[in-house]
Amino acid sequence: MVAEPSVEPGIRLYTVSYESQGLLVKAALAVPEAMAQDDRLPALLYCRGGIKGVGKVRPERISQMAAFGYVVLAPHYRGNEGGEGRDEFGGADRHDVFAAYELLRSLSFVDRRRISVYGFSRGGIMALLAAIECEGLHSAVVWGGVSDLFLTYEERVDLRRMLRRVVGHPRKQEDAYKERSPVFRAAEVRCPVLIIHGSEDENVGVEHARRLADALQAAGKPYELWLAEGASHLFKGAEMERYTRQMFEWLDAVHSDQ
Repeated sequence: MVAEPSVEPGIRLYTVSYESQGLLVKAALAVPEAMAQDDRLPALLYCRGGIKGVGKVRPERISQMAAFGYVVLAPHYRGNEGGEGRDEFGGADRHDVFAAYELLRSLSFVDRRRISVYGFSRGGIMALLAAIECEGLHSAVVWGGVSDLFLTYEERVDLRRMLRRVVGHPRKQEDAYKERSPVFRAAEVRCPVLIIHGSEDENVGVEHARRLADALQAAGKPYELWLAEGASHLFKGAEMERYTRQMFEWLDAVHSDQ
């Protein structure tokens, strides 16, 4: 664990290295300073968006979240930030998230009963796969998240070259796209899901949120869908603050109901 410069008063930042499928991968860790020695805090497993240099973990964002009294761990995924291996956009790199969950569970200052997962953009895939595979997760938040990679290929012409290189063609590598599309596995989700999406999202269309909500509804899974009218992929100032605050209120309410 290597200390990094703080960007938010009262929040400590670190870079941590951990093992995933025999690879050494890295993550950012944000920890609130104000806690008693015997405190165990809730935690958020933060799944970044993008790939490589696009959508990097932002110290400011995870520090903002940690200020709500949460330990925040954000994997960079394999092949990023000096980590070993290759980012597969939801392929084997999903194990980097699963391993990060186990890392959070091992921290003495984390309440193992209150570890939630959060996914933004491409991170929606990672977060939902964790909600399927990781037993004991408290809840999942998908913010502007991808839920159907077939739909991403259709709507993002600018990403097709990258997707063909990393995943393949959706007609020729159909199984690879299905494996990365949690909407097809909604019945396996183990925890409540909160979906937050801007109605005017130009990067990940709002149809991703609607398809995910419909799939969870059909599977009888607990979820909420919050559509932010007029919001784009990156929420602005006051809007970002309001939805972030309401998200943590929802996380706390889910805990009190369980």
